[in-house]
Amino acid sequence: MLRVDDADLYYETRGAGPYLLISQSGEGDAGRSVDLADRLTDTHTVITYDRRGLSRSTGTPTSIRQHADDVHRLLAHLTDRPVLMLGLSLGASIGLHLAMRHPEQLSLLIAHEPVSPWLLPAPERDRHRAELAGIRDLYLDAGLPPALKEVARVLGITGGGDTEPGLTPQPMDAQRQANFDVFIRHDFQAVIEDDLDLTGCRVPILPAAGRTTPAEVFDRRCADELAALLGTDVATLPGGHNGNLSHPRAYAARLRELLPAA
Repeated sequence: MLRVDDADLYYETRGAGPYLLISQSGEGDAGRSVDLADRLTDTHTVITYDRRGLSRSTGTPTSIRQHADDVHRLLAHLTDRPVLMLGLSLGASIGLHLAMRHPEQLSLLIAHEPVSPWLLPAPERDRHRAELAGIRDLYLDAGLPPALKEVARVLGITGGGDTEPGLTPQPMDAQRQANFDVFIRHDFQAVIEDDLDLTGCRVPILPAAGRTTPAEVFDRRCADELAALLGTDVATLPGGHNGNLSHPRAYAARLRELLPAA
């Protein structure tokens, strides 16, 4: 546990080698990408953590900038050298803020489908912010099941289909439901209100997306616009928005191709 301002952050480290921080998507806590992390520990020291308000961490999230400050404090606690970062969805949005505010802490950010409406042209940006607000309202009025259907639609997440065998179960237990409550109730609002200017960013950023994420959905559009802003291409990885969960072996293999040699 680490005290950060008005919250306590739970974190884990495993493996040996250069630090690699995995900042999770959605309601994901430190154990969310365990199948992926376990396939990287032979060459990297993998850091995972519970965002404030999730699982073992305390506090209430109010902004993406606040999440980035939490990560800044966590990394400062662990090392005085720049680390590699894989940001997944909301984690990618957090990484973009960290890259601008504390560039000395990152040697590379892989931003997988950031949920950052500010990256989009104005009409599209406003439409998706309203869409996210609608999902939040739906959750507050009707509960989790209908809200999750809308989350899946907006992010282009398809159920079932082609997944690797032997995955660690991710049951919809009471803890995960509580994490979804924090995510939709508080982090959705943080995403809606988020804004950032990447002008002058000194951290190498690699926009990324899942191979099967539909080209027209919100998160893939954010990855495309980030690539256009940076004058680079989008790196593709196995699976869709949650390829780190559905295809951890193939995702880890592709990630090794994108990361500098350890």
